[in-house]
Amino acid sequence: MPVLNEAGVQAAEFEQCLQRLQQYRDSGHELIIIDGGSDDDSFEIAQRYADRTIQCNRGRAIQMNAGARQTDADILLFLHADTQLPVNAIEAVTRTINEGHYWGRFNVRLADDHFLFRIIERLMNLRSCITGVATGDQVMFVRREIFETVGGYPRQPLMEDIELSKRLRGLGWPACLRQKVIISSRRWRKFGIVRIVLLMWRLRLAYFLGVSAERLAEQYRQG
Repeated sequence: MPVLNEAGVQAAEFEQCLQRLQQYRDSGHELIIIDGGSDDDSFEIAQRYADRTIQCNRGRAIQMNAGARQTDADILLFLHADTQLPVNAIEAVTRTINEGHYWGRFNVRLADDHFLFRIIERLMNLRSCITGVATGDQVMFVRREIFETVGGYPRQPLMEDIELSKRLRGLGWPACLRQKVIISSRRWRKFGIVRIVLLMWRLRLAYFLGVSAERLAEQYRQG
């Protein structure tokens, strides 16, 4: 789990997320948290709940690669701090990998009752199944040896999940699990649902047309 400044206004949400994950630690799975240089109490909070907590340079790709190097587990699952796993998630992942899939992802549900979110999440899930490309919000999981074969996450500031998906897709199509992870809608609410949708469409189209991830990251920060 990569984190950065999660102990601000969403500190309670962050701690609740970590508390929910303790059931997996109790059943023998590792929770590794990689802090990207938080200037709040994120690192200290994480230390109370994780098997390992490390710090490294900022950037989800950098952080998740660093986390992968901290374990020799056969299956890697990458979880955002504002995302909640469904019941029996780890069992579903293990079963899927044991059935022969190299990698996969979950369906998503946005944590809000607004009707537009139902449309957005359905389109997200459908697009992913059709294209074989997953986003980090969908909680990607992969066999370690396959992750290492494709070189892990590319060192880029944005679209690292899409680029990793493309590399993995070259080896095998993802397993699209119908179980739903619940993702926070706080950014959508803060900046506007339609605005965020249009921004992500524009950025993905630009990336498809060859615009660099560095340039897109700057546009993303500007909104």
